[in-house]
Amino acid sequence: MTDRPVLLEAIDVSRIYRLGRDVEVPALKGVSFTVEQGDHVAIVGSSGSGKSTLLNLLGALDRPTSGEVRYDGRDVQTLSDTELAELRNRRIGFVFQSFHLLPRLSAVDNVVLPLIYRPGGRRERRQRAIAALTSVGLGDRLDHRPTELSGGQQQRVAIARAVVTEPALVLADEPTGNLDTRTGEEIMALLEQLHAERDTALVVITHEAEIAARAARAIELRDGLIVGTAEGDA
Repeated sequence: MTDRPVLLEAIDVSRIYRLGRDVEVPALKGVSFTVEQGDHVAIVGSSGSGKSTLLNLLGALDRPTSGEVRYDGRDVQTLSDTELAELRNRRIGFVFQSFHLLPRLSAVDNVVLPLIYRPGGRRERRQRAIAALTSVGLGDRLDHRPTELSGGQQQRVAIARAVVTEPALVLADEPTGNLDTRTGEEIMALLEQLHAERDTALVVITHEAEIAARAARAIELRDGLIVGTAEGDA
């Protein structure tokens, strides 16, 4: 822990999925950790370890069965659906393994999407999207649709979309999972560069030890439990 402000806290968080009337599947079993402003954390584990469930909770996409997830000291359980949507839009940027770009929209229009519910006009939103795409090296691909871009370029668009709102936290879910080794290295370097420049907290979900080692801190999940925490190379 440092003296930096605490952005996010998971406090004894559990998540149980119910299948039918009698079957309960515990995906998380009392997970606790803290993310500070500007932190760089990797959450590492194999398939079935609880990483995706934890991502959904940290991203305010789901609510815990028990325990608390706190943003800026506020328990997400106390927030309405509208307040949760506002939290996601204003405080969190998402980067997914499968990019999740809308195929019929250009790169710049995909990046504009999170800004639609923000104050400001169409021209201002487009200018911010262009600036975000330029910051990830795609200033010359503004009007290209996802099908006209390589996998690495699509992930860069997704990163621009994640940071265009200037979030306090970027959650990256297996961001190199659909990329070759060289492109994956470029994407991780870009995420780390933006994290350093913007002082944005970066939480990377991964099953790769090499990516986990790049973070300042790696949290290992196994069977829904934290089984280890290690300092990384960052």
